[in-house]
Amino acid sequence: MRRKSTEGRFAERVVHGVDDAGADETIVIWIERKQGATWAVGRAVNPQHRSSDEPRRDDYVFEGYELDDCLTAANETLEDDASVSERDGRPEHLRPFTRDELLKPLERWFFGRR
Repeated sequence: MRRKSTEGRFAERVVHGVDDAGADETIVIWIERKQGATWAVGRAVNPQHRSSDEPRRDDYVFEGYELDDCLTAANETLEDDASVSERDGRPEHLRPFTRDELLKPLERWFFGRR
């Protein structure tokens, strides 16, 4: 059975907006834990239209070892997209990514591995 590529995602937010042509747009921002103890922040526009759920290399806006740096990158990305969406008339209240929300999945990921 093939592993789902979103399996390593610890947190995710979805921003709804409008593209340059005025069509609805979905932006998914996520935090994942990659092999080698690396944190990553991904951002994909309209991933529902892709032929695969596998992230593309250019979807990643951050990769690094420090959780605080990862949270900063994720929340800056989220704020940028939410601000644009709000200016386009699509205001949404989205929770920022937090350390606490990542700790439980991290513990499961780290200690629950077989």
